[in-house]
Amino acid sequence: MKIRALAASAATLAAIAFSAVFVVTGVAADPQTGLDLSPANRRAALPGLPDWSKAGYRGGQNLPGDSDYTSNAACRITPEELAALGVRPDDGVDDTTGLQSAIDTIRTSCSPTAGYTTLSLITLPPGTLDVTRELFVDADFLTLRGSTGTRIAYRPDVNTRYDTLTPDGSDWDEDGMTCGGGPKGGWLWPGRGLFRVQSRQVHSAYAGTCTEPNRADLVKGTVNVHWKAGVTLSAPSRKGETVVRVSRTTGFTVGGLVNIRAANSLKFYEEQQALPTDWPLQNLHMRQRLHRVVAVGSGQITLDTPLEFDLPVDSTSDGSAPIDGSVYASKASPLVDPVVGVGFENFSFGLELDGLPKLGGGTYSVTRADAVHNYGNIAPEYSMHGIVFKWAADSWVRGMRIEMTGSHPIVTEEAKNIQVVGNTLDGSWNKGKGGNGYLRGSRVWDSLYAGNTTRNLRHFTFQWSASKNVVIGNDFDSDLNLHGGWERHNLFELNTVRVPFEHRSGSCTANCGEEGGGGPDDSTWYPIWWGAGKKAVKWSGASGPQNVFFNNDLWKQTAPGGAFVPYYANRSTVYQFGWNGTGYQHLAQAGVPIPDWAKRETLDYSGSGVHTALTDPGPSLFLKSTGTTPPTTTTTPPTSTTTTTTRPPTGGLTARFAQTNVWSTGYNGQYVITNGGPTQVTSWRVEFDLPPGTTLGSAWRADVTRNGSHYTLTNKPYNGTLALGASTDFGFGVTGTGVPLDCTVNASPCGQ
Repeated sequence: MKIRALAASAATLAAIAFSAVFVVTGVAADPQTGLDLSPANRRAALPGLPDWSKAGYRGGQNLPGDSDYTSNAACRITPEELAALGVRPDDGVDDTTGLQSAIDTIRTSCSPTAGYTTLSLITLPPGTLDVTRELFVDADFLTLRGSTGTRIAYRPDVNTRYDTLTPDGSDWDEDGMTCGGGPKGGWLWPGRGLFRVQSRQVHSAYAGTCTEPNRADLVKGTVNVHWKAGVTLSAPSRKGETVVRVSRTTGFTVGGLVNIRAANSLKFYEEQQALPTDWPLQNLHMRQRLHRVVAVGSGQITLDTPLEFDLPVDSTSDGSAPIDGSVYASKASPLVDPVVGVGFENFSFGLELDGLPKLGGGTYSVTRADAVHNYGNIAPEYSMHGIVFKWAADSWVRGMRIEMTGSHPIVTEEAKNIQVVGNTLDGSWNKGKGGNGYLRGSRVWDSLYAGNTTRNLRHFTFQWSASKNVVIGNDFDSDLNLHGGWERHNLFELNTVRVPFEHRSGSCTANCGEEGGGGPDDSTWYPIWWGAGKKAVKWSGASGPQNVFFNNDLWKQTAPGGAFVPYYANRSTVYQFGWNGTGYQHLAQAGVPIPDWAKRETLDYSGSGVHTALTDPGPSLFLKSTGTTPPTTTTTPPTSTTTTTTRPPTGGLTARFAQTNVWSTGYNGQYVITNGGPTQVTSWRVEFDLPPGTTLGSAWRADVTRNGSHYTLTNKPYNGTLALGASTDFGFGVTGTGVPLDCTVNASPCGQ
């Protein structure tokens, strides 16, 4: 693969802005992503490629609209009702207890009879709320929605921050954080957060244990752990089969979720080109997947989709010797208490580290600038995530602004059909040793990440058996990271990824860590990272088969202050990593498997682990069309104050303006451009003035230039061509309350 230098324009590196997502009635296109994600616009499985048509909420259904919420006032908690529970903004008083009480009220009084078309709603008040402890959102069919200007300031208290660090003080110690003789911090994995979408049910074996305030959550959710709920197998099953033969069928229900977990074996490690190795091999289940149970029979269960891997009875069934001298069983592990139907919409939050007490004494004095291109852990005892989905399904995050979390802004661990759309995620205090600061998809299946903007994170990752997820139309300044653990069949397309030179493990001040430990190196992360077996065996194993990259806009700055160069730039080639056309193939050079991706990022792997024989003439493997259709009516959510009606085009280009999110000092705006004919256009240019006291800060899906109070916005390379009747849109962030004046599109009045 040849890389051609091309300087990136200032506009392509512009700062980001936040835009809330609408609840739209009568139109499938999401106003922020500009993509029609509806079931009708999804392509059927293409020959030789996985079926991604069921990715996202409820197997590809539209996210909830206004009509999907209950009319029962008792299940729609208002800001006034929250105030009666002590939840009052801007008073500096801890709101944790009141918020948890509201969630618990929904869980006990509404969730048992609710559903996907009778959702409950908690509307948060405008202003800043203060939270000091993790909030368990284990109420099924509940949406937490912000009002205009809702923000949560998270300041973990002494019983929430981690009180046990590794001996070198670089990371929280999940093994050293113990409770009695059994439970330990690792049971919390992936770690604490602000919101935890997870069951609190405790298995009877742990009832009455871990009563200390900083240990009580170690045993919450243990009804779902595989060493208690899991069932061993009575016979093996093969990839492609749907029947799993189990030693007992108690605990399985039709419609329930089950995690099928295949035991590691020496032959499986050999397939990953991980052997020989000096790192200890692990008895665990690297190959996993959540399925729905469609039938329970005599000694067997039937799954809704075929197995994606062979399922042995145990780690020796394929003829391998035991790992570490012990035989490890595969399992079918039902989720006893999954959480479903939970949504987060239209508010912001972050962890406010400055002024918090240090574990060893003193207080933190930091600014967010200290964390920019700092891939270490600034405050490891506060490495709390934003939103954690664990043992969860059919849930979503949209229109959120998440800034400066303790670690991952959004993270999954055994989750299915999650939809993360139209969010802005900016920064983390900890991005170093132990694997912190990602937008992290671990053990996540059939999920959809669309139209998100991330800045100042370590990676976007899929890892630990993540499968059949779709990442589309996002704007990242960090790499698309296949982190290892047999993640497979995932699709990345239509993403813009511009990775600066400083995005590298060597950019670190303390508590550093490259991939897998060992300290930083002198490599720099490219837009794609792939887990080679020899490297990734340190923490799991190699990246798995058929992870697909198509029609992305990938750029890498290869030297400090240098030009950005394109990467995997052929937009019609279907790049299939870990694939030879029919099965798994580890990436190799001259027939020798690579031991590490670092410093080998620009080599040509065509036919040596990256299958490039397939091409596609369309813009998307996931969607039939990537254009937008103007809505006949747009219904705004509580965070917006503008309603717009768009009429069919009558000739020429029109550009219609709407405010998509409004707060006291500014708003986000959007123009929908429609080609009314008579011919196709290949570019567009929108110009307008803003009144004194109002300025435009940044834009998305358009390049912006400014001359005084006059602004010009022009198309990106991918959205300039509009057929007759077609539409596209762009958005921008504004400081001030004035709206655009004297708008023109291609030198004609906008027709607002």
